[in-house]
Amino acid sequence: MKKLLSLLAAAGLALSFAAQAADAPAAAASAPAKAPTAQQGKMKACNTEAGDKKGDERKAFMKQCLSAKKETQQDKMKSCNADAKGKSLKGDERKAFMKECLSNKPA
Repeated sequence: MKKLLSLLAAAGLALSFAAQAADAPAAAASAPAKAPTAQQGKMKACNTEAGDKKGDERKAFMKQCLSAKKETQQDKMKSCNADAKGKSLKGDERKAFMKECLSNKPA
C-alpha cells in the first residue's frame, strides 16, 4: 500500500513538472523584449564611434571608450563652484554664472 501511494505521488509530481515545462515556452514567447542595459548601450555607441578601425587600433579605442566615465551632476557642480569661487562671484552674478555653467557643460 505504501509503495502504491509513493508511486502515485511520484507520478503526480512528474506530471505537474511536465505541465509547467509545457507552459514555460509559451510564456517566454509572449514576454516583451528586454530593454538594452546601460553597458549594452555604451557598447553600441562605442562600436559606432569606432567606425572602420581594425585590429589593435580598434581594441585600444574600444578599451578607452568603454572605460571612460561620464561626468556626473555632482562633478559639474564641483567644477562650476570652483570656477565661481575663483572669479569671486557673489549674489545674482554667481547665480547667473552657475546657471550658465551647469547648463553648458556636458553631463
